[in-house]
Amino acid sequence: MAAAAAVVEGEVRRDMWGQEYRTSSAECAAALDAYYAAFLSFGRGRVAAALRAAAADPTCALAAAHAAHAAAPRDPAGAAAFLAAAAGNLGNATEYERAVFGTLSAMVGEERNEEVALERHFELLKKFPRDILSLKRAQLICFYLGKPELSLKFVEQVLPENQDQNYIYGMLAFPLLELGKMDEAERAARKGLAINKNDVWAQHNLCHVFQQECRFREATEFMESCSPSWVACTSFLLTHNWWHIAVCYLEAESPLQKVLDVYDQNIMKELEKSDCEAAEVYLNALGLLLRLYVHGHVHPAKERLTTFLDALKEESIWHVEWLLDLLILWALSSTDELKSAHNMLESLKSRVSSMDKDRQQVMQKAIQLAEAVYEFGNGEHKKVFDILGPNFDALGYKMIGASDEQVDVFNEVWYTVLISAGETSNAIDVLGKQIRKREGSPFLWRLLAKAYSLDGRGSDALVASEKANALQVAYTF
Repeated sequence: MAAAAAVVEGEVRRDMWGQEYRTSSAECAAALDAYYAAFLSFGRGRVAAALRAAAADPTCALAAAHAAHAAAPRDPAGAAAFLAAAAGNLGNATEYERAVFGTLSAMVGEERNEEVALERHFELLKKFPRDILSLKRAQLICFYLGKPELSLKFVEQVLPENQDQNYIYGMLAFPLLELGKMDEAERAARKGLAINKNDVWAQHNLCHVFQQECRFREATEFMESCSPSWVACTSFLLTHNWWHIAVCYLEAESPLQKVLDVYDQNIMKELEKSDCEAAEVYLNALGLLLRLYVHGHVHPAKERLTTFLDALKEESIWHVEWLLDLLILWALSSTDELKSAHNMLESLKSRVSSMDKDRQQVMQKAIQLAEAVYEFGNGEHKKVFDILGPNFDALGYKMIGASDEQVDVFNEVWYTVLISAGETSNAIDVLGKQIRKREGSPFLWRLLAKAYSLDGRGSDALVASEKANALQVAYTF
């Protein structure tokens, strides 16, 4: 009888960081380890590993909780069933399992609440500071809420206990760079790569630093040398890392074909894989096409956009990510798919109206940006200016779940809108401030030259144009 009871209750095991949980299944334990590793490395097998763990031992509360989180984006009903299974096994669960269940129920349960989830992650990490999987989840919540300061606080809270950990320094680097602490972010990313040169998140974060500092050659050479390690990455991170390379080529004003080759061969080719997540590819593809469009490469951008326009009208991929929704909205409106674009805009408004009042207030800025993107696609630049007002800065719109580099395209939209709407003095002021942050951007200097020219300041326009040309020559690679 004692042996039978042990099987029912599950053997107490320790995961790779020492946290205790119960399972009588070695297969479940191995699958949980695989899930941890895939989650932290952005591996494409992480959902399958979580589901495998739950199937191997239906009595393991930890496995069921992780399966609920893994299934939630694609299978809400399945996630609810896994969460119920986890709740039903909490009686025999360890303290750690109950803490994980609490965080995940706040993320994917009926009473989901991001702020509650963050509070519970904070408490969990106080008790279990080696649990860098929960740290990663907490940082993801912070990212989608636009809270880099809190993300940094989370990682700093547990850093002393994790200085030997494989992924901790990449996780430290990201909020640092989002807070503009580039030197510290670079040191953290390099420290992570010294431990594991194939840490794709540390690679990605070091590229962010290079890109922000206009070290474009360094960024492309480094990332292309790292690209063999991305083979097992999710569709998102694989194509996102190539998106960074393409944007660096574009910002350096390299031959356009280099940008298009990355788009065609390294981003869109991902769609041919049987386990591809198409929405994740569209996010990076559209982000690049909008940049091409804003940088004046309208024809190649629209030509490539038409190849998957029908897929963007499928509402099944709407509302996966706020940033993707905004990019789809631009794609639809810029190709005269106005009915679908209008439906998307109304759907976004309805989505926000169903939120609690505090969240509604925050997300009104996202709706404002959506309306502006819709009008930009229509070519109504004056309306874009009227919607956003004279003091727009995309960095204040991080609640759409985007990094500085991802939202920066909306600043580029804004600069072109200011110029085309006749707000040249405002454009000169805004571009001057941005150039002081990123003096090495030829595109910014070219926009400044255009604004000067329209403002009747020919000599200043000539200086700005010559600066852009000199940078382009210096970046030739």
